[in-house]
Amino acid sequence: MKNLFIILSLTLINYFNVLGQRNIKDSTIGTPWIAVHYGANWTKKDLSLKFGFLNHIGTLAGYKTKKNWFYGVEANFIYGNNVQLNGMFNHLLDSKGNVTDVNGDVGIVVVSARGLNTNLVIGKVIPIFSPNKNSGIFINFGVGFLSHRYRIDTQDQVIPGLELNYRKGYDRYSFGPNLSQFIGYTFMSNYGLVNFYGGFYAQQGFTKNQRTIFFDMPGLEVPQSTMLDIQVGLKLGWLIPIYKRQPKEFYID
Repeated sequence: MKNLFIILSLTLINYFNVLGQRNIKDSTIGTPWIAVHYGANWTKKDLSLKFGFLNHIGTLAGYKTKKNWFYGVEANFIYGNNVQLNGMFNHLLDSKGNVTDVNGDVGIVVVSARGLNTNLVIGKVIPIFSPNKNSGIFINFGVGFLSHRYRIDTQDQVIPGLELNYRKGYDRYSFGPNLSQFIGYTFMSNYGLVNFYGGFYAQQGFTKNQRTIFFDMPGLEVPQSTMLDIQVGLKLGWLIPIYKRQPKEFYID
C-alpha cells in the first residue's frame, strides 16, 4: 500500500509538471484521451419489451489530433433492475404461486439486465463557447456490437429448473451490430485535472436471439428476426488527456 501511494503521488506530480509545460490555451494540440463515463438511458422499440431504464458504466480511449478530430474505441457495461418478464417463470410456480428450491423452501429469484457494447468511434471537437481551442462542441459517431441478456440469480439457493445451463433457456441472450451517436460539450482546462465531456447519447442495436430454445415456451420456435434495440439518454465523463513532455530549450552563449 505504501509503494502504491508513492507511485500514485509521483504520477500526479509528473502529470502536473507536464501540464505546466503545455499551453493549450493558445494552441490546438494532439493528445491521447482516456476517459471513464456514466450514462443514463431509456429504452425504446424492441429493447423496451425486455428492459426499462438502463445504466452504462464505460470508457473511451483514443487520440485527439491537432485538427480536433478524435479517433478511438468506446466500451460500456450495461446494467439495470427494471425488467419485463411477462410470466416467464409461471410454469415453475407451485399451487401457492411460489418457486421452491430443493428443500421445499420459497425460492428467491432476482432478474436484472446485463449487457455490453463496444464501438469504434470517430468524432470532432468544434471550438466554440470554449476557453481554448481544445474545448467546445463534441460530436461523435460509433459502429460496433451490442449484447444483452437477463441475469438470473437464485440467491445461493438451489432451484433445479434455474441452475447452470438451464438459465440459458431463460436469459434471452441477444447479439448484433449497433450504431451510436453523441452530441455534447467537452472541456479541457488550461491547467489541472478538470477535464470532462457530457451530452446526449443514442444507440441503435440490430440484434438477434442467440438461444435455440426458450424453456418457458418449448413448443414455439425461437424468433430469428432482427430486433431494433434503441437507447437514448445522457452521458457524463471524466477525461484524462495524456500530454507529451515538451523538450527543454538550452541556450549557450
